[in-house]
Amino acid sequence: MSRIAIAGAGAFGAALAVALARGGAEVRLWARDPALAGARAVPRLPGVTLPAGVQVTARLADLDGAGPVLVAVPMQALAPFLAQARDVLDGRALVACSKGVDLTRLTGASALIAAACPRATPALLTGPSFAADIAQGLPTALTLACADAAAGTALQHLLATPVLRLYRSTDVTGAELGGALKNVIAIAAGVVIGAGLGDSARAALMTRGYAEMLRLALPLGARAETLAGLSGLGDLVLTCTSAQSRNFRFGQALGRGEAFDPTVTVEGAATARAVAALAAERGLDLPITRMVAALVGQTITVSAAVEALLSRPLKEE
Repeated sequence: MSRIAIAGAGAFGAALAVALARGGAEVRLWARDPALAGARAVPRLPGVTLPAGVQVTARLADLDGAGPVLVAVPMQALAPFLAQARDVLDGRALVACSKGVDLTRLTGASALIAAACPRATPALLTGPSFAADIAQGLPTALTLACADAAAGTALQHLLATPVLRLYRSTDVTGAELGGALKNVIAIAAGVVIGAGLGDSARAALMTRGYAEMLRLALPLGARAETLAGLSGLGDLVLTCTSAQSRNFRFGQALGRGEAFDPTVTVEGAATARAVAALAAERGLDLPITRMVAALVGQTITVSAAVEALLSRPLKEE
């Protein structure tokens, strides 16, 4: 029986624990909140109960072992977590499940892992997926990205289940940026729908947003085919078209001028600010990202943001 550790008992970490345990793995799930250590219910996934194959712990030391660790903590909390858990994590395969760009360092998860745990093998699990779908056992396909092809193949076979299909890639940069940037575009798509601008406008926004994703990712070393795959276009389509997406719902609230639940993690909000700063450093024009960052920072109104985008000079596609 394979043994897998998961750091982070939020919706996605718990959903992966459920899926992997159903697939026959022995799972150790670390929860930051000690109150969750003895619970079998998942607060973030109503109606979901952890299978017997999942052991929940609040002690980082319990993650120690020879198997891989799926790191499912929010992107902006990843660097502090890695610093805290370095002694337990270093030297192992660490599979980041966060989607975003660190606001302080302007890097993705793999760079944070490499810096904090230099003897670890960084990998990334990303793609079009909602935690509720995974926990319910609905068919889901994800990208497993690892620069070390042999390590990636081993992880692919270890983590795949009959309903969780993993496609392997060595393009960590592309997979990472696809997952991060689509959240920014999803916020913009939510704004479009929340402001009542219609589905045609959303389709245009998604298309131009995908062009922005390529405009940033390719100069940073990503491969175009990766952005056209599950971790880029696939995740973009899902996140921009479903109310299950927290980023989309956050954008809807912005578009409607409504408050949004501050306890809900919206990775795209911090990522928009980080990517806007990164684009400015590199002289790249990302107008949608720039407007989302301004909306998040409350330095522009929705009507002004829409007007600014629609008044841009006409050009060739």
